[in-house]
Amino acid sequence: MNAVETTGVVDAQRQLHLDQPLPVAGPSRVRVIVLFPDSDEISESDWLKAAATNPAFDFLKDSAEDIYSAADGKEFRDQR
Repeated sequence: MNAVETTGVVDAQRQLHLDQPLPVAGPSRVRVIVLFPDSDEISESDWLKAAATNPAFDFLKDSAEDIYSAADGKEFRDQR
């Protein structure tokens, strides 16, 4: 069984509308799992904001933590 992850919207009539077409040749039966946030669940943007302002990560603002530069390392080119 293959899986595809996508996003969509449930409208006022409780119908699911996907943001993008599925990469499946139809007509075909599928199984659908719908994940939706709990009303008290923290959004991803709130998590990111909390992490960005958390004093536990203040040490990353220290210039001593900047041990790499754009000149470090070698360019990677996939040889396939």
